[in-house]
This record gives sequence, C-alpha cells and structure tokens, in this order.
Amino acid sequence: MAYTIHEIKKLEDKWQAYWADHKIFAAETDSSRKKYYVLEMYPYPSGKLHMGHVRNYTIGDVIARFRRMQGYNVLYPMGFDSFGLPAENAAIKNNESPRKWTDQRMNDMVAQMKSLGLSYDWSRFLYSHDPEYYRWNQWIFIQMYKQGLVYKKKSLVNWDPVDNTVLANEQVIDGKGWRSGAEVEKKEIEQWFIKITAFADELLEDLQQLDHWPERVKAMQKNWIGKSHGTTIRFEVLDADGQKIDELETFTTRPDTVFGIEYIVLAPEHPKCKEWAQGQDNEQEVLTMIADVAKESMIERMGENREKNGLPLGVYARNPVNGKVVPLWMADYVLMDYGTGAVMAVPAHDQRDYLFAKKYNLPVSVVINPEGQDELNPEQMAEAFVEPGVMVNSGDFNGISSTEAITKISEWMESEGTGQRTVTYRLKDWLISRQRYWGTPIPMYYDDDGNPQPIPDDQLPVQLPDDIEFGRGNPLETSETFKYYTDPATGKKYRRETDTMDTFFDSSWYYLRYTDAQNKNEIFNSTAANYWMPVDQYIGGIEHAILHLLYSRFFTKFFKSIGLIQTEEPFHRLLTQGMVLLHGEVMSKSKGNVVDPDDIVRKYGSDSMRVFILFAAPPEDQLEWNDQAIDGAWKFLTRVWNLVEKRYKPDAPELDVSQFDKADKEIYRSIHASIKKVTEDYQNYKYNTAISCMMILMNAVDKYKFDKSAGNKQALLNYVAEHILLLLAPIAPHMCEELWQRIGHDTCVMKSEWPEYKDEALKQDEIQIIVQVNGKLRGRFDVPADISKDELQAVVLADEKIQNFVGGKEIRKFIYVPGKLANIVV
Repeated sequence: MAYTIHEIKKLEDKWQAYWADHKIFAAETDSSRKKYYVLEMYPYPSGKLHMGHVRNYTIGDVIARFRRMQGYNVLYPMGFDSFGLPAENAAIKNNESPRKWTDQRMNDMVAQMKSLGLSYDWSRFLYSHDPEYYRWNQWIFIQMYKQGLVYKKKSLVNWDPVDNTVLANEQVIDGKGWRSGAEVEKKEIEQWFIKITAFADELLEDLQQLDHWPERVKAMQKNWIGKSHGTTIRFEVLDADGQKIDELETFTTRPDTVFGIEYIVLAPEHPKCKEWAQGQDNEQEVLTMIADVAKESMIERMGENREKNGLPLGVYARNPVNGKVVPLWMADYVLMDYGTGAVMAVPAHDQRDYLFAKKYNLPVSVVINPEGQDELNPEQMAEAFVEPGVMVNSGDFNGISSTEAITKISEWMESEGTGQRTVTYRLKDWLISRQRYWGTPIPMYYDDDGNPQPIPDDQLPVQLPDDIEFGRGNPLETSETFKYYTDPATGKKYRRETDTMDTFFDSSWYYLRYTDAQNKNEIFNSTAANYWMPVDQYIGGIEHAILHLLYSRFFTKFFKSIGLIQTEEPFHRLLTQGMVLLHGEVMSKSKGNVVDPDDIVRKYGSDSMRVFILFAAPPEDQLEWNDQAIDGAWKFLTRVWNLVEKRYKPDAPELDVSQFDKADKEIYRSIHASIKKVTEDYQNYKYNTAISCMMILMNAVDKYKFDKSAGNKQALLNYVAEHILLLLAPIAPHMCEELWQRIGHDTCVMKSEWPEYKDEALKQDEIQIIVQVNGKLRGRFDVPADISKDELQAVVLADEKIQNFVGGKEIRKFIYVPGKLANIVV
C-alpha cells in the first residue's frame, strides 16, 4: 500500500480516534512515578491556528511523547486564555455575544489541534471565561485582599484612548498600547492595584535559581524590577519671601553631586505642581502644560535628544547640604513613575539637566572634576561631565573620588537628618482594573460608608451578566441585574464593583489549575499541585518575558506564602521558540503571506508538516517557510513507509549477533549510534539534527544489501525498521502507530519503551585510517579498531604504494591520531 494522501488521511483519523477513545494521554497523579509536566503558553482563541502556533505545539508534543516513552508520567494539557478585548470589540462590531464569538473560535482551534495529533490530556481542558475558572480568579483576589496585597487608590493611569481602557505599565510598549498601538495618555481615576512590589526582592533574587531560562529573559526581568540603591533627600520648600511652606523629597543614585544642585524639577503629574502654581503669574501656563504633557507618550518624553520643556513654579527649595536656595520647576522630562516624581537637577553632571539649564539660562556648577586636570569651566562646557572624577566645590568632601563620595555624603546626610539611604524599584504595583466587559468581575461591593467589602466565598463566582450595552463607558454599569449586590442575610442592596480584572490575572496561575482541573471544591488539591509542579518545560514567545512570566512567578510565590504549594518558581525550564517567516517577513494576514496549516495537512498530512517544521531550524531560531522542504519531508516519510511495508518480514527468526558479517556489524552499529544521537538530540531539543540523523540512517539502510534467503539478515532489517519507528514516533506519530501495528504489535507505539543504545554495539571491529606523507594524502587503510601505533606503522610501511613515497628516505617521525589518521614525516 502506497503512502498517499488518501491513505494518510485514513490513518490519521484512525489513530486520533484511537488515542481519544482509549484516553492514551490522560494523566493521573501518581507519587510512585517520576513526573514530567510539559506546557505551552495557552493561546488566545483568535479563530484559526497559524504556523507559529503549529511550531509551538509541535515542539511541546514531541517533548511529551518522548518523555512518555522514557517512562515518565507526563502531564500535557491545553486550554484558552479566552477573556480579552478582541472578543468585546468583535461583539460590538458584529452585534453578537462575546461568549458566542469566543466559543466558536475555541471550537475551531480545538478541531485543528486534534487534526495535528497533539497528545493533550483533554480531560483537563480549561478556558478563562468559564465561570468555574474565573470563580477561582475571584477567590485569589479576595485572598490577596485579606493579606493586604490588594488596595484601591486614585492615581494617574495609562489610558488607551482607542481601547478606552487602563493599561498596566508593562502593557505600554514604547509609549503605545500593547494591543491597539495608540499613543498612551495619562488620566486620574480610582483603580485596584495588586502589591507585586511586596515580592520585588524575591522576584529579583530568585532569578538566580532559573538556570534553564534564556539569559535574555532573565535580564529583561531584572531590568524591569530595576532595583536601585540611592539616597532620599529632604528639602524645605520656600515661597518667594523665603518662608517655609512645605517639604519635598527627591531620590537620587548620585548623592556625590548634591553640592551642584541648581534647581529641582517635578513631573507635570506631581500633585504639588497645581498647588504651588496657584496664584502665580504663570498658573494658566502650568495648567495648560500639564494637560498637554498628559497626551504625550513616555518614549517621547524620555528621549535623550528631545528638547526639554518646562515652567518655573514660583517657589524654591533650600539645599540641606549648603543652604543654597534654588528654584522649583516643572518639566516634561521627569516622570512620576520614577522615585518621588521630583528630581534634583545638577546640570554639570547630568546631560538632560544640562540641556534644560542651557535652554532656560539656569546656572551650572561643577562639583566633580576629571582626575589630574584643571577644574572644568562651566562656561566652556559643551556637555555634562558624567564620568567618575575628583570632588570639588563640595565642602569637606573636596579631593576624594566621586565614587567614594557617594557613600560618605550619604552617611553624612543620614547623621545630619537631611537624607536617608534608600532602595527603590522600577517595578510598580500591578494595576488590574479594567473598564470593560469581557473579563473577570472584581468580587467586591461597597458598604454604606463607601468602603470596599469582599463578596462572601459561598457566593462566588460573581458571573458576568447578559443585559449590558456597549458604547456607554463601562459596560457593566449598564446592567441593572449586576450593578447592585444584595446581602442574602438582610436583603439590603449595595453598590457592586463594576471593573473587571486585567486578563493577565487569568494566565498567571492556570498552570496550577491544570494539576487538578475538575476540582469543584477548592482551587486545586495541594497534593496534586506539589506532585506536578513546577512545570518541567514551558514553551512560548519571548514577547511574554516581562508581562506573563513575571506575573506567574509572583502568583507562585504568593501561593507558597499562604501554604497552598511548596514550589517557589512555576517553570523549571523555559524555551522561547522563534517566529515563522515567509520571504524574510513574519507571517501575518495584513501582509498577505500566511500559510494555512489546514491546507498543508490536506495536501501532505500532519506528520509531514511536523517533520518539516522541526527539521527546518532549531526551536529557538526563526524558521523560513519553504514549500519544497515540506515536499522533502513527505518523501522522507514515504521512504520509511516503504521500508516497513515492502521489506519487513514478520516471519524472520530471532536476531543472532554472532552471525553478523562486516556489513551486518556496520548497520547494527549505525542503528545504535543513531539511538544514542537521537536520544541526546531529543533531550537537548535539537530536533533538526535528530531528523537528519534518521535520514542518514535511512540512507545506510537503503544501501544495505542482504540475501533474502538469509534469515538473520532479514531479522536485522526488521530490527532496524522497528527502531526507526520508535525513534521517529514522537515526530511522526500517526504513520509510526500504523506501521507499528502492521508489523504485529498489539499495543500502540506511544506505550512502547524508548530504545536504549548498547555500548558494545558502538564498538567497531575495523576502522579506516587516512595515511599522509609529509601532510599529503597517500592512502587509506582498514585496520583493527584497537590497533596500536607500532602495529599501524608496520602495516603502513609494508605497503608498496606508501613505499613509493618514503623509500630510501629517512623517516623522522610517525604521528598517529588514534582512530583517524597517521602522518609520516620524511
């Protein structure tokens, strides 16, 4: 029977049904067995799989199948990150329920996943918009609230004017909304926050435990947490008459420059800007600038070469180290998110301060000088001096190095009560409020005094209502059935919270729910979670390095802190797969360069697509789609099919290695060398070289000549064919299952044990040695593998051809590289 697409379709349907009917991939918690937990980042139900999905899931599936054959108890589940704004936008556009839109796309994607033969444990399937799932989102929120990790405050937020929603700091990419791409504005409203900063040190320090994470991802998280050691300095704020009216704190990592402060600058978002400008001649200018800056992106404001803009606030500050009175300004290059939102400005030693001072004709005072040079003249400086140097114009600290002065000045200020050494973080608390419908309702209500109270656990989940209207602000506020909470004991009505949670909340703990996905009574059983966690192999894109991965680490540490689990980190090993390209560009609908996986499956079968997508490039590298290469993958599988279908004979005798001739020994050695190589490649995710190894083995098999009447040779051929099926099974499971059955096995190949190579089989009786004379190739010799240098020298010099090159000449040296070559120096 030929390996045609008609035959391929039949056997794929057959084995997908068999796996499902017999629950081949269902996992059970079993402490007597070694476990292996494989997981891909669960996808958003966009409607159709693309080649990036296929690559991601094929990698995970091969890992899962390989580990099962190695004897591991494998957990390999799938679900959907199904809450989110795209469904809400689609509902508005198409006038249909977000639930209906989402469910249909989930069903379509599940059908595609099953057609690829992905070996998921579907009994653990979950999706974020299932009330039985988001019930536990709400439970987690309440536990965090009880632990003091959730709070509400009025604050400036990142506002996406296109999506009409608030964004977390991490969702602002280069000043734009991560989904819409719109320029982010600043807006002040009441919001719910999660105190992720309470775990900042753990999140930073425990990066050292993640030995199997890409260094790039760890560096991105370290930079985002952004731990800084510096000094908080307290200033008296004075009016124009020199009378104290307030106090102000700034944070600096450069206390060595404090004697050079010439002004203090506040972020336009700082609440004191409006207060201090009140009644000033430029009050309206200040208010206008505050409004204008709120429309600008962060990246624009932070640009090093961007012109800095500011306004004086009409008040002053007294420098606590020298009593100097300096003006307070407001400027667009200072951000409220950094430190206190107020920055001491030292134009001589900070480039942004220098440019601002030059623009507004503010003084410049040098307090650090290049070592061994004349003191810098502020009038002649073309830019700020930002390198280490020697302290000048700094009182008792003159003459010491600026590096030493950082510590000494900080200590002195602490002793004087004017400053304090401080640790700050770039990481801010996680803003999770969203003014949208398609997300988890925040499970709170407000009592008569307006104080937030948690919904009782026995009334969870707080479910999304259906009687909502889009286009009128927060959709949940339009629902008469939702916006009031009725106390079941008293019948009294209270105003309900109408914000929903950031959807990153959903994906921050789903990997734990998979360990006990059907539990109706608790979030998960701790015994099950402790057995399966951490995830042994997590797979997903580098774009999630900060958002999802950081939040997941935080949730895991929170669960450990309340005694639910023992593990400290969620993902032991992280693989960030490369993108799939066509003609050098990332595949996308907008570019019209998408290859539909369904079309490839219909033309070649899913096994051929799996072989190609793994053979084309290592998992971490970008993959360039190639139509001819997919055809090559199909031809390779056809060769394996024909080997088993046409050359395998079930009635062959038992294999007897003692009867091997030279050719038999070589093919036997090749199969065991392949077992060793392919096993190592699977373990190291080098699937392209694993497939290459199997192709080379097939070449050797195709060249193997055997006497059909010699039973032991047929037994050897059968042995090789069976082992090729075992090695290939994780990558091309449908074909290997079918052939495994056809050669007489009554269990599926996925239940078979992974083959182990035999050391004795790898030993060669004979090896070929290249022989050179004065570095030039002069012959090849087949000799015993264990031949000594002296024995080889005798064999080589006895050869007539070699004698033609060395005869009558003095042999100065006989160099032997064991197992490879000999060089005669004459």
